Amino acid sequence: MIELNKQKIADSVPQRGFFGHPKGLFTLFFTEFWERFSYYGMRAILIYYMYYKTTKGGLGLPEQTALAIMSIYGSLVYMSGIIGGWVADRLVGTARSVFIGGILIMLGHIALAVPGSIPMFFASMVLIVLGTGMLKPNVSTVVGDLYAPGDDRRDSGFSIFYIGINLGAFIAPLIVGTVGMDYNFHLGFGLAAIGMFLGLVVFMITKKKNIGLAGSYVSNPLAPKEKKIVWSSIIGGAILLGIILAVTIPAGILTLDRFINLVGILGIVIPTIYFIVMYTSKKTTADERSRVIAYIPLFIAAVMFWAIQEQGSTILAAYADKRTQLDFAGIHISPAWFQSLNPLFIIAFAPVFAWLWVKLGKRQPSIPAKFAFGILFAGISFLVILLPAYFGGDDSLVNPLWLVLSYFIVVLGELCLSPVGLSATTKLAPAAFSAQTMSLWFLASAGAQALNAQLVKFYTPENEMTYFGTIGVASIVLSLILFALTPKISKMMRGVR
Repeated sequence: MIELNKQKIADSVPQRGFFGHPKGLFTLFFTEFWERFSYYGMRAILIYYMYYKTTKGGLGLPEQTALAIMSIYGSLVYMSGIIGGWVADRLVGTARSVFIGGILIMLGHIALAVPGSIPMFFASMVLIVLGTGMLKPNVSTVVGDLYAPGDDRRDSGFSIFYIGINLGAFIAPLIVGTVGMDYNFHLGFGLAAIGMFLGLVVFMITKKKNIGLAGSYVSNPLAPKEKKIVWSSIIGGAILLGIILAVTIPAGILTLDRFINLVGILGIVIPTIYFIVMYTSKKTTADERSRVIAYIPLFIAAVMFWAIQEQGSTILAAYADKRTQLDFAGIHISPAWFQSLNPLFIIAFAPVFAWLWVKLGKRQPSIPAKFAFGILFAGISFLVILLPAYFGGDDSLVNPLWLVLSYFIVVLGELCLSPVGLSATTKLAPAAFSAQTMSLWFLASAGAQALNAQLVKFYTPENEMTYFGTIGVASIVLSLILFALTPKISKMMRGVR
């Protein structure tokens, strides 16, 4: 029944009109473009806003604390996708969840744009975390709904969608980063809020004409009696959480370090529960159970990859600020600009990879093999960035081209893993858990950044060779294991390529 509904939804979408893809891809492309503009613009300056002194417009937090908060922030952003996926699957559908999420994100950036204090900062975090959880997994699920089961354009469509993500991410640090670093942090955050507003405008104006029924279907709706129980539980849980926080924070029971450890535990426990629930559900067929098992090693590989890639906004951001020669070739480089390197390389090479997968057709590497290549490149990128300390020591400024090379190599891995992972998730997801499985995909990033919140404690300029080398070698070893397991995993995917 669910597959028939997906077919009807795909049939309702205008099937040509955006580079040979459904017109709905245009709507989702630009919605995600502006959402990523707002998020990556904010992220490009957030770490500096936290640890810069108050005399320079920052919050004046210790650098190690700022790095840990940044990692936990990223972890919670993706962990909240659980909420967004559940709300979409059981209550309102994915399209409406996207709109609600955009509203919350915009309000979060507005809170950051208001000159205030640390409480305003944490209020903005809550809004952006919840909003991104509502929007991020669900907009990708709607992309999958645009295509009928078996449509060969799906992987190519996700690659084009991925370009939209990275166009916004590329432009944002150059605009928001420049304004925030050179003029005023809060003005930069205000530009991020405007970006999300524009994304909402694009979505609402073009949604009805381009998307059709995609995203309107609630895949596993709650019964009326269940809704009453759920709302009572939400209200009661919120009140209980407020009481717990009001008691434990002033008493010194809930400290930042303990909260970081708690999030780290949740980063492991929550995905485990998700896999168990999907595998044991009566709504999951035998073929779907096999695919859930096949998804587990892919998920582990994704955690390893994102643990390296996401340090571009923490360790490598601080590296750009303090260890890199920023006056280069007659130009003063803002440290925030390095955040544009990743999306810039993706924009340049994503079309090449999209063309390559279509050109190779059935001869292209399997999904597990692509994941293995992804974490192989990620490991190499960390081995590259340890070389400057080896050649020049840990007390000299580094040529910025080393950072450029490291970002380039990790992008090669990202193009093997990330858009393929989005597409694979829509293919391997049990029908009754479609949006929630997309949330599970983003939990790989949540788990990775929860892990990073622990790892950043061990980084110092004095031990950076050991730091980058250990993580890089671990990633390469995992890639070799995944290559060896590829035939077995492919078999368990039950015909999905």
